[in-house]
Amino acid sequence: MSEPKTQTGGCHCGHVRYQAQANLEHVLSCNCSICTQRGLLLTFLPAAQFHLESGGDDLVEYRFNKHVIRHLFCPVCGIEAFARGTAPDGTETIALNVRTIDGIDVSTLKPQSYDGRSK
Repeated sequence: MSEPKTQTGGCHCGHVRYQAQANLEHVLSCNCSICTQRGLLLTFLPAAQFHLESGGDDLVEYRFNKHVIRHLFCPVCGIEAFARGTAPDGTETIALNVRTIDGIDVSTLKPQSYDGRSK
């Protein structure tokens, strides 16, 4: 297993920017309604490994289903660069939309399927 690497990224228009220590060996393709419709590929990391550099005060929040994941969107371009939640052990967690990482080539990733639709 490789160590997390520093990744930078953000939304389409650049209003939301972040830096994260993320391991891209563990990427999920979830089939829940929001991930399917938005085409999200996610990796999860502790909130301490994520730094929001800009746009944080303007994010629009959306919760659905069990209302435990805070899906956060840029108010300008509508892109969800990340979401906030809590892991089963209580750790504050970031669900990073891998597609928003600067220069990412998603064809090099091997996402694992996750059945979020049944959860």
